[in-house]
Amino acid sequence: MPDFGRCAVLGILNVTPDSFSDGGAFVNPEAAVAHGLAMLADGADIVDVGGESTRPGAARVPADEELRRVIPVVRELAAAGALLSIDTMRAEVAQAALDSGAALVNDVSGGLADAAMAGLVAHAGAPYVLMHWRGHSDSMQQRVQYHDVMADVVAELRSRLDTVLACGVDPEQIILDPGLGFAKTAAHNWTLLAHLDALATLGHPLLISASRKSFLGTLLAGPDGEQRTVDQRDDATTAISALAAMAGVWGIRVHQVRPAADAVRVATAITAARVITSQTPGQ
Repeated sequence: MPDFGRCAVLGILNVTPDSFSDGGAFVNPEAAVAHGLAMLADGADIVDVGGESTRPGAARVPADEELRRVIPVVRELAAAGALLSIDTMRAEVAQAALDSGAALVNDVSGGLADAAMAGLVAHAGAPYVLMHWRGHSDSMQQRVQYHDVMADVVAELRSRLDTVLACGVDPEQIILDPGLGFAKTAAHNWTLLAHLDALATLGHPLLISASRKSFLGTLLAGPDGEQRTVDQRDDATTAISALAAMAGVWGIRVHQVRPAADAVRVATAITAARVITSQTPGQ
């Protein structure tokens, strides 16, 4: 498990034509590689490369198209020394990306989309982000009913954990993601963010991916009720980055790296000052 001595910053690199925030901006491999290198220069610890949009309503792409999009970019960035994550639900794509230089697997389906994923990750020994997920993008917003969103997400993540551990995945490989925006309402997302301590009871590092998501646009809506556009949600994303880092999460996943990296620095400095103060006699 990569340990940076503070909250990790994962830069989002979507090599897709239809992602909700930056779809189409980096479909050209040269542009994608350049953006990945720019994110590293801005302070990203890991570049998370994805070739299939998971925005609400998105249709799946064939595996060969996903491979065509991601592998040249992974190969070039790995050759440049980048630490990479592959954002995929397919074991075939994960394997090809690991063979091309990726180091982590970020599976938004938590192994539910491809039964072969857990075995592949177990064999590879790569860190594995297991996200809370209830179904593919074209139907996930029909699955937002919860008795108690906090308890239900914890229980469903625990069930997925049991399954992948039974497939041989080492507990030390696993990072958990509560899946903000995936079969969740805005209220659900805020509840999950407010109770990261409950997710931490599962005993694994946490990754938070709130960047530019629609619940931030709803929060920041103007008097007329019109949502903030995706490119106007970065300040709110940075606020969540700071708060998540203060809460002790392993990593945050963001579109704009520099403000998030700065927020992590601030959170780290405050946390360190608290520790020093608590250890100072007479304080």
